[in-house]
Amino acid sequence: MNRRRHTDAPENHERWLVSYADFITLLFAFFVVMFASSQTDKAKAKQISDAVSSALEHGTSMGVPSAVAKILGGTVDDKGQGNAQMKAPGGAQRAAKEAPPEDIVELGPSMKILSAELESEIKAGKVEINLEPRGLVVSLKQTAFFPSGADEIDPSTYPIMAKLVDALKGISNPLRIEGHTDSMPIHSARFRSNWELSAARSIAMMELLSKRFGIDEKRLAIVGFADTSPEASNDTPEGRAKNRRVDIVILNQYAVNKPRK
Repeated sequence: MNRRRHTDAPENHERWLVSYADFITLLFAFFVVMFASSQTDKAKAKQISDAVSSALEHGTSMGVPSAVAKILGGTVDDKGQGNAQMKAPGGAQRAAKEAPPEDIVELGPSMKILSAELESEIKAGKVEINLEPRGLVVSLKQTAFFPSGADEIDPSTYPIMAKLVDALKGISNPLRIEGHTDSMPIHSARFRSNWELSAARSIAMMELLSKRFGIDEKRLAIVGFADTSPEASNDTPEGRAKNRRVDIVILNQYAVNKPRK
C-alpha cells in the first residue's frame, strides 16, 4: 500500500506585512487622538485666558472683586496700584524705567565743536577730549584747574569753563563729573584719603557748573574714583600728572540706557 508523501507548505516570507499594517494603523490612530486633544486644549485654554483677562481688567469674572483686579493688574493701559501692578508689563515703574530719555543727541558734532573751541588749551595740555563708548569725555587736568592737594578751582580757568559750558548748553545729555587722583596717598587736615579728595573736586566742579554757569542740576552727577581708574602708569611723574584730573563725561544713549547691576 502506497502512502502519500506529505509535503511541507512553502514558507510565507510576507507575514511581516500583517504586523506592519497593524503598526501603521495604531500610529495613525495615535496621531488622530493627539490632534483631537490639542484642538480641545486650545479651546479650553482660550476660555481660561479670556476669563482671567476679564477678571483682572474688570473684576467681572470668576468672582474676582474689582479691588483685587486693581492690585493684580498691570495691563498696558492701566498703571494701577500695588507692587504687582507697578512691576507688571504695563506697570508704572517699568514704564518709567524703560522710557527712552528725551533729546539725547549724537556727540560727534559736539566733539568737533569743543575741539575747535578749546584748541589752544588742548595744545597746552590743560584739556583732553576723547570720544569713548560711554560718551564724550572732557578731561580737565589738575595742574591747570586745581592747586596740589586742594579742591578749589583756579579762577583763571573760568574762561576755559565758559567755552565748555557754551557747548554743554547746546545739548541736553546728562553729565557725570568724575574725580581722579594719582596713587600717592594724601593725609591732610582737610582730606584723609584720595577718595575724599577726588569726590571733593567733583563736587567743586559740579557747583561751579550749576551755580556760576547755570547748568541744570538735574543733569549732573558726581563720582569719586581716587586712583582706581588711571589713564597712565603711576610709576612716573608724567603718568601721575596725567592721572590727576576731573573728567566731565557727556553721556550718550548707550550710557544713559545701560542697566544698573
